[in-house]
Amino acid sequence: MSKKATSPAPVFFPSDWPKEGPIDLKIHDLPHISSTTEWWYMHSHIKAGERNFSVFASFFKSAFGYDKKTKKAEYGYSVIWAISDLDKKKYHTVSLVDRRAPQIGIERIKKGQLVKDPHLKRAALEMLEKGVVPYPDELLTRDVVIASDKLFLDFDGNTFQKKRNGNYVLHLHHEELNISADLEFTPQKPPTRHGDNGVVRGVSAEDMFYYFIPRNEVKGSLNVKGEKLKITSATGWYDHEFGAHPEKKNDEQKKDVSWNWIAVQLSNGCELSAYDLIDLKTGEDCGSFIILIDEKGNRHHSTNYHFKPVGEEWTSTRTFNTYPTSWELEAPDFKLSIKIDAAFPAQEFATVISKPAFWEGRMNATGKMRGKNVSGPAYIERHGFVNSSDLNTFLKAVSKQTLKSVRKIIPLSFGQEKFEELVSKRGNKHLVENLDKKAYIETFIQPIREITERGGKSWRSYATIACCDVVGGSSQEAIDWLALPELMHVGSLMVDDVQDGSTVRRGGPSAHVVHGQATAINSGTAAYFLGQICIYEADMHFEEKVQVYNWYFEAMRASHSGQAMDIKGLDYMMPEALVDDSVARLLSKRVLATHRLKSAAPASYLAQIGALIGGASQEQIAGLGDYYEKLGIAFQIIDDTLNLKGFKDNLKTKAEDITAGKITYPVAVAMAYLDKKDRKKLWQIVSSKTSDIDQLKQAVALLDKHKVIERCEREAKNMLEKAWWRLDPLIKDSMVKLNMRAFGWFVLDRTY
Repeated sequence: MSKKATSPAPVFFPSDWPKEGPIDLKIHDLPHISSTTEWWYMHSHIKAGERNFSVFASFFKSAFGYDKKTKKAEYGYSVIWAISDLDKKKYHTVSLVDRRAPQIGIERIKKGQLVKDPHLKRAALEMLEKGVVPYPDELLTRDVVIASDKLFLDFDGNTFQKKRNGNYVLHLHHEELNISADLEFTPQKPPTRHGDNGVVRGVSAEDMFYYFIPRNEVKGSLNVKGEKLKITSATGWYDHEFGAHPEKKNDEQKKDVSWNWIAVQLSNGCELSAYDLIDLKTGEDCGSFIILIDEKGNRHHSTNYHFKPVGEEWTSTRTFNTYPTSWELEAPDFKLSIKIDAAFPAQEFATVISKPAFWEGRMNATGKMRGKNVSGPAYIERHGFVNSSDLNTFLKAVSKQTLKSVRKIIPLSFGQEKFEELVSKRGNKHLVENLDKKAYIETFIQPIREITERGGKSWRSYATIACCDVVGGSSQEAIDWLALPELMHVGSLMVDDVQDGSTVRRGGPSAHVVHGQATAINSGTAAYFLGQICIYEADMHFEEKVQVYNWYFEAMRASHSGQAMDIKGLDYMMPEALVDDSVARLLSKRVLATHRLKSAAPASYLAQIGALIGGASQEQIAGLGDYYEKLGIAFQIIDDTLNLKGFKDNLKTKAEDITAGKITYPVAVAMAYLDKKDRKKLWQIVSSKTSDIDQLKQAVALLDKHKVIERCEREAKNMLEKAWWRLDPLIKDSMVKLNMRAFGWFVLDRTY
């Protein structure tokens, strides 16, 4: 879409902003008293011998309140930086936030800011009340230094300063991560105003002043994981932006603004920078400009351009945000048309500074300007385009990515090698010789894909990925493991539907209804083994793969054992349970044993597999396995209560479990509390498989005598809480851990 709107006129011009004419860096590189928000930003594209890197850093100060005594703004401080290793396609990030961040965060959350989802809010408060922030954010360890008479910033030894000769010196380091950068920027062009002669509308309705130095020569060195590298050639970019919120906000100013920003250094000696600000609620263009700096350093501006994503997107397995990896930028006024591609996709920066993350990374631009070929390095920042602001939409994003992984593992169209892999393994050509591929797909693959394509909650898949990340691993490198839990689960659903005679699955007809029982049983069973392809392709040591195989088949045996007991049911115990109190008390334990085998054991083993992929310790693996086992049991207990709770609350369900004559956990628990007369009455109703409303009401009333539904819910939640507090000290406080905590509550707080 063309960008033709101009930035709105500023509400006011503070006295310490630059006036017309050249920008005096001796004054305006320094912090501005009027600013409630200010940052200094720089990036560099680096060649160190045969190695290629890009680095960016940003130092922030932002007012979070006012001192009642002094009437002066109280500022919070943070510094974020990253090294993009272009050859190894690794993204190393550091985020240091104000020491008061936990308390500031608590106050803002309690005011209804930052986090809207109730479960995420609760988890965030729990973590912040420990006095920590979720990793990868870390707390600054000492007071920040920002000089007022010169440009000198010191944020825990990460420094940015200006030398007397006008050069800028940047020092970054993180001891634990073993990364650092020492860079000196020598400006090659004068500072340039961005936006409307320097004025930019900020993301919270504040007015900002924005200038930049588009090309600098850079010298210095890098240390990347102990590899010390001297820079052989490099270019750099410097931004400074500062502004203030208006004294009063009105409804016009309350916007949910996101932005795309790009900076390019072209091979013809020109540079350009463009941004667009977008109100996500309305789609309104809140301000868009493109600035071109020609070979001589002259500024040219326009609003007539389009800057849009094209091609494939990349999804982060930490946040499940989706980001463009290719862009097109066309500016007719400059006779410019370029395509910009990510050096590698995984350059997401996760931080509480930008909930929950943004994408900022090295790009490579190619195209034409004034009819001649141009190319050059670039940075793009995409900020605020969050796919999932609550857990419901987050899980939908997980489900979407899980489906992509399933499609990759079992595609509906494939070549010879994939055919061999699906049937047996690549290289076994004789096993597919004369095999009718079309018939194979229709009879073997299609039934599975029909169920997976309808989408599910995918929480088992998320658990596997989350357990990889929460122990410090990289789930991005194991994204296709999302398919393994889904194929295991869908296979069980297809077979269960045959066994139970269920005709509906995920909003459509069950597989056996469409394809017949024989095909459904065969394909459903095969789904268990198709997940083996994930293990084939995993970059793991042989011993680890053997462990994964063992856990996977242990999970399969356990779940099928649970299914056997579920098919058997507990009717056979009822004659004794009606007269023997000890047998009546045993009923609920039998139900839990089935839940543990059928649902909890697979969840536990999948969590352990994820933790192993992430490089967890044995203690962490055991803790995560225990937690997800308890979550699996609790999930089934809540599932059993929901049907009855919905019926109880104004007949919002039909109490199908009682009509089916099934001894669910609440019914089993009730048998331990009811006297023999009421026990017999409840069993008469359940065993009759009635759909009579009055009979069902009587059954629920018997449960209510001893608050059984509430007892079951409380037991499920207590069980999960105990498991969590056993796990808590074993894993680092992080964004993934925060999500994991919130997810557990979300699962148990489901409604009918």
